[in-house]
Formats: sequence, structure tokens, C-alpha cells
Amino acid sequence: MLVVEDELFVAMLVEDLLYDLGCAVVGPAASAREAVAAVEADGFDLALLDVNLGDGETSFRAAEILRERGVPFAFVTGYGDQGVRPDLRDAPILSKPIDPRQLAKVIARLGEA
Repeated sequence: MLVVEDELFVAMLVEDLLYDLGCAVVGPAASAREAVAAVEADGFDLALLDVNLGDGETSFRAAEILRERGVPFAFVTGYGDQGVRPDLRDAPILSKPIDPRQLAKVIARLGEA
């Protein structure tokens, strides 16, 4: 699973949660540029994308590429669905702080896609 998260502490926490769920983690990618590069490099089957990255960047371009390639993804945001671009709101959205039970449900849902 690719993790896109610009805050190191949060990325480490998410990685730990994912490891506990049996996921192999790629990343974290900490910027929009790193996220796009990771998506283009492939090597994962699911992605977890923090919406707002440093310097006013977002993970929306990475999400567009993932959608084009048919790779399931979910967003993580502290702003609810209003923080996600309207055309991408059909993807699962996890609220920060991440609830491990909700994360497990989303991972299971993505794995079925």
C-alpha cells in the first residue's frame, strides 16, 4: 500500500496501523511530486492519500493517475468530504485522526474493488 502523508509523525502512525493490518507499505511520499512519482513507479495495489500536503499542494493529481490505472485509493483528511475535490468524492474518505477500526474497514473495501 502506498502512503502519501507529509507529516512524519502521522506517516509513522499510519504505517504502524497498516502493518498491524498485514499491509506492506510503500512510502511515505511527503509531497505532491513524490506522490505522482510513486504512483507512476507502481509497485502497490492500494493507496492512502493525505489530501493536503505541504506548501498548499494536494494529492489530487496522484488520485487522478490512480483512477486512470484502476488502482483503489482512499483519502485521509481533517476536513471531511468538503476537503476533497467533488469529482473525487466517490473514493473512501477517512477523517483525521484515523480510527484504526475505520481504517480496517476501508482497507477491506479497497481490497474488494
